Amino acid sequence: MLLKNCTFYNELFEKEFGDIRIENGRIAEIGIIDGDGVDMSGRLVLPGFVDIHIHGCGGGDFSDGTGEAFDKISAELARHGVTSFCGTTMTLPHERLKSIVSAADKHTFPKSKLVGINLEGPYIALGKKGAQNADYVRPCSISELDELLSLNEKIKLITVAPEASDSEEFIKHASERLTVSVGHSEADESECRKGIENGISHATHLFNAMTPMTHRSAGIVGAALDSDITCELICDGAHICPTVLRNAFAILGENRACVISDSMRAAGLGEGEFELGGQTVYVHENGKTAVLEDGTIAASITNVFDEFKNLISYGVDFKAALKACTINPATVIGEQDNIGSIAVGKCADLLVLSEALELQEVYVNGTLA
Repeated sequence: MLLKNCTFYNELFEKEFGDIRIENGRIAEIGIIDGDGVDMSGRLVLPGFVDIHIHGCGGGDFSDGTGEAFDKISAELARHGVTSFCGTTMTLPHERLKSIVSAADKHTFPKSKLVGINLEGPYIALGKKGAQNADYVRPCSISELDELLSLNEKIKLITVAPEASDSEEFIKHASERLTVSVGHSEADESECRKGIENGISHATHLFNAMTPMTHRSAGIVGAALDSDITCELICDGAHICPTVLRNAFAILGENRACVISDSMRAAGLGEGEFELGGQTVYVHENGKTAVLEDGTIAASITNVFDEFKNLISYGVDFKAALKACTINPATVIGEQDNIGSIAVGKCADLLVLSEALELQEVYVNGTLA
């Protein structure tokens, strides 16, 4: 397939004009290419978006561990321009986690691709559990993690509260195989920095479910920003206000911010009553998030493409916002050679937008989704 007259963002995320030839699901050539093809004049071509922290959407939850749920998530994400994702588990019993990662290993995802699994817990702090189930919070376990990895090599991320248990050896061990992230944690600045020294290289939904930065105590937020680790940001306008998002992007720059949805099964379904990690959550009329009965934010109901448009409307630099939705999350999970930008040899995961940034077409491995 040949896409003609493309205005696109190249591997350096600079605007370029040319043609894109696709063969066997990958980008085979970029330039001025002879031959007829699909005319992309007047439209904008972006790399497919990557969501490395998503529990569910479209009525499916990754923790359901079923093919039906996986397919719902895959289809709904592709509809919104997310061409690759990390299915994210909740804090759950070990046998349940084994079942989920095993099921995902055997399943073929029809639209958006599963490129990783994100274990959000279970090694977190009770005081910052958020919507996680307290009954299943437990200390770090190398043997448990190794067993899960033996069942599915796509486990790419795990969230840890470094102060909640004896975590030093666990973090050192885990960081040799996957990305270790600080989150759902009551760590102070020194405990967070010690975790980073031991191998933590990422922060789970920065600002949410962690110690804040104040003028007398840096907390996890301050320590993360004042380091070189990558940081997730939920950009639905509810989890983090636009002013704080602008400040965060100013500090993190082009290469350290990762836009995530952290969405759950209610995303795309409107108001109602739903299940998340064994708990009932609610989406109220015109609500921006899913909440527990007491009003605690449980998860988002957004998607990365809508968050991208939010960031543009908030005044965040276009290039920084685009990289935070594409190459940065791909790099966090070690998939930057396959996805995350438009370059020869990479998967032909492409979004076609109008000049007004309205999503028109989505290609996954060169196939219209």
